[in-house]
Amino acid sequence: MTTGNAPLGGLAPSTTRVMNLSCFLTQAARRNPDDIGFVWREETWTWARMEARVNAMAAALAGEFGVRKGDRILVQSANCNQMFESLFACLRVGAVWVPTNYRQSPDEVAYLATASGARGMICGASFAGHAAACRQASETLDFVIAIGEAEFGEDYDAIVARNDGGVVKSVAVDRDDPCWFFFTSGTTGRPKAAVLTHGQMAFVVTNHLCDLMPGTGRDDASIVVAPLSHGAGVHQLTQVAHGVKTILPPTEKLEVATVWSLVEKWKVTNAFTVPTILKLMIEDPSVDRFDHSSLRYVIYAGAPMYRADQKRALEKLGPVLVQYFGLGEVTGNITVLPPAFHDLEDGPHARIGTCGFERTGMQVEIQNEEGEAVGTGETGEICVIGPAVFAGYYENPEANAKAFRNGWFRTGDLGHMDERGFVYVTGRSSDMYISGGSNIYPREIEEKILAHPDISETAVLGVPDPVWGEIGVAVCVARPGVPPETIDLAAWLDGKMARYKLPKRFFFWGEMPKSAYGKITKKMIREELERRGELAAAGLKPAV
Repeated sequence: MTTGNAPLGGLAPSTTRVMNLSCFLTQAARRNPDDIGFVWREETWTWARMEARVNAMAAALAGEFGVRKGDRILVQSANCNQMFESLFACLRVGAVWVPTNYRQSPDEVAYLATASGARGMICGASFAGHAAACRQASETLDFVIAIGEAEFGEDYDAIVARNDGGVVKSVAVDRDDPCWFFFTSGTTGRPKAAVLTHGQMAFVVTNHLCDLMPGTGRDDASIVVAPLSHGAGVHQLTQVAHGVKTILPPTEKLEVATVWSLVEKWKVTNAFTVPTILKLMIEDPSVDRFDHSSLRYVIYAGAPMYRADQKRALEKLGPVLVQYFGLGEVTGNITVLPPAFHDLEDGPHARIGTCGFERTGMQVEIQNEEGEAVGTGETGEICVIGPAVFAGYYENPEANAKAFRNGWFRTGDLGHMDERGFVYVTGRSSDMYISGGSNIYPREIEEKILAHPDISETAVLGVPDPVWGEIGVAVCVARPGVPPETIDLAAWLDGKMARYKLPKRFFFWGEMPKSAYGKITKKMIREELERRGELAAAGLKPAV
């Protein structure tokens, strides 16, 4: 720390160099080379084998593919060992890992390729259309590596075999050197790359181990029940740091019975998931057929969990639930609600509806529109500061200016804090809604709907759903003279965006309610939907 430009107390200015995150794998392999580090289908990988494979791919990236520090590598793949290895290979050569949500359409992924300025791409063989779209759209993409046999690129495993025995020293990095582009979306629905850095993520990993799963170590096992491209990837990186084996289910589609059988077989101690998946897992009859007594931490995030589902999970699994609240920009590090604060009974001491208290090393403040702290129990925007906050959005100064105020990151979520520091999320300042743990931004969908030649106006909004948390509904106005029953918007949207973003219901009105300024407001549309009784008629609940 310095005062002005002068070193404090005559000490030399501190360096900003930090550990390259790929060293987590190197350290695990050095300490426990023969321990199993990764399990997928019928195969297991020791830490030593994983380290050797990562070294081989890193040697190829730095050698024949010419990847240099700061280059971005786009990864389009369902969960597999190669995808997980690619994270460490990219980090080792100083490149930035840019994973996509594999459910996105080719055009959506092509935009991510151009927005990130990706130099290379690692792509699952089943996503040939995505690889082609990226090659066509991007001016910076030099190479594509295929995971599996494919015409669009050489097989990942063949490259690893050719470079077997290669050793690559981890590239020197500073705290603020990017390591991961975590794609999120703003109120416009346009994806933005949140820049995560080596120093930031080292804090995040430490914080996860401290707040979410204390005492986790070499004898533990973690199962993956979500895409490694987002929160699950951060969770599994955390496991590597403490030499914890990762168990990957054999299929892309969630097979609940298979997950519970793996929990029993490998004596799984922790899992990261979202409320929608957790609900499916505890309601499936297989939960009673397999032994899950090894579980110590079942961590859920990404959306609120209905109280009834929370209680059912506690009844089935015992006091193992851990909730955290956070955004991709803060890699989940805002609040935590540990097992001890998950009450089964609705008594006077239960804090029902809270997302917990501040994570270690992080500070939360509820602010008004002027950036001033509001009083206890008063509603405002949830803002946060601390080492887990990202470096900013890649090449997006406008978004950065909106996201930060007086050093605080503005989450866009509304809530309040009680007298003991427990935070409650009560709403969102944007129109974004969460379905199955995924953020959905209406404007992106609205723009696609409005591209239909027979649609003149539309509004998309989220409404409560007992399975997915929320689902999207679209209210539309057809162009004059066009019978609404002749318009098939579900078919029109199919293939234009990821399926999880598609509205589940379409309503057609003669006209939209508008404000005095001629604007279509979601509040008025919600009120009109309720007045007409259309949500109830469709078996849906009105938004509250």
